[in-house]
Amino acid sequence: MVKLEEHKHLSGDKSIEGLPVPARVYLPMVQHLGKACVPEVKVGDEVGLGQRIASVQAHITSPIHASVAGKVAAIQEWPHPVLGRAKAIVIEAQEGRPSSGQFSQRAPAQVEALSSEEIRKIINQAGIVGMGGAGFPSHVKLTPAKPIDTLIVNGAECEPYLTGDYRLMLEKTSEIILAIEVVRRCLGAKQVVVAIEENKPEAVKLMKTQDAGRKTQANYKVQVLKSAYPQGGEKQLIKNTLGKEVPRGKLPFDVGVVVHNIATLFAIYEAVYLGKPLYERVVTVTGNCLKSPKNLLVPIGTPIKELIAFCGPLTARPAKIIMGGPMMGIAQYTDSVPVIKTSGGLILWDKQAAKTCDEEACIRCGACVRDCPAGLMPCLINAASVKEFWPLAKEYGALDCIECGVCSYVCPAGRRLVKSIKRAKLEAAK
Repeated sequence: MVKLEEHKHLSGDKSIEGLPVPARVYLPMVQHLGKACVPEVKVGDEVGLGQRIASVQAHITSPIHASVAGKVAAIQEWPHPVLGRAKAIVIEAQEGRPSSGQFSQRAPAQVEALSSEEIRKIINQAGIVGMGGAGFPSHVKLTPAKPIDTLIVNGAECEPYLTGDYRLMLEKTSEIILAIEVVRRCLGAKQVVVAIEENKPEAVKLMKTQDAGRKTQANYKVQVLKSAYPQGGEKQLIKNTLGKEVPRGKLPFDVGVVVHNIATLFAIYEAVYLGKPLYERVVTVTGNCLKSPKNLLVPIGTPIKELIAFCGPLTARPAKIIMGGPMMGIAQYTDSVPVIKTSGGLILWDKQAAKTCDEEACIRCGACVRDCPAGLMPCLINAASVKEFWPLAKEYGALDCIECGVCSYVCPAGRRLVKSIKRAKLEAAK
């Protein structure tokens, strides 16, 4: 792991603000790992806030809900922040954001009476996926193939610039504690570990001082970790909190662990207690091009130009716009791309911040091997990828790469290691 310049001061002290309802939202049919959704509405249909508008019959998938009340204006190809382009449902807003009171809320006693199967069904119907970036459907993650002993709450938020999870821990502490107990009970876990980096002392204090003992029947503890990247990776988090190593090719449940991040837990709270589907999320809008970086509660499907305008004026023309964090995020080619369920950040950099060095020949220094959190040899995977020796790249462990970006960051030769490994993963998986 490596120590990075954090830049969290730009937005860390900014309370979460609601973004005004946009005139139109663009809801892609792919916002999760698994099978793409199919529209359940047609052009001209009136839709309500939180109404399900797309789904598909499959185990690994997640339905999509309207993030504004209005009329379906189109179903068309539209820019996508990860895939480039994808089919999207376009909704033209016709009224302001109604309160969450329109959904069927549950009293604490009703929640406590829910079975594990009922909890998973609620989470599935609410369209909740891993909101830390992976987008894995949460109801599937809560159906592990093996017994679970420990639930790890991922409050690390190790990516530079991003502060949305931090603000949720400060502003929605009791709700997150309630969600932790819902998930713990669903899994049957006996232990809860809330993992938070040391650069978030206020969050540590709040998560420790909340009456967690009353709200959970498990062994509950907050574990403070050093601020390093990628501390928030599932396997790294498990190793650094429990001392357990997830074997290559295995998943956390193979060692009796499930990891959920803060934003996902808050969405689970809203679904279980408030009956609210996942149609909005917190996005950190930041970077050295903005006069007023903010943490915004954004309707999913909102074009990022709306977020930029709300946080303006610009202090410089952006040379690069990144969706996500600077290490694992994806540079965008247009400001028309919409926020999706996995969009935790939006970063605007000027020419100086976005400057990249020229790629040179590998000097065999071993820096990428030394710092790879997955224990791989990125230089060798890169060499195989350049020569298009895909079986060899797979043998070197390309499929085990977590795409954290550390190898490219530490490479003195400026090698595009992550880019080549991503290609190797795609080819080796065929």
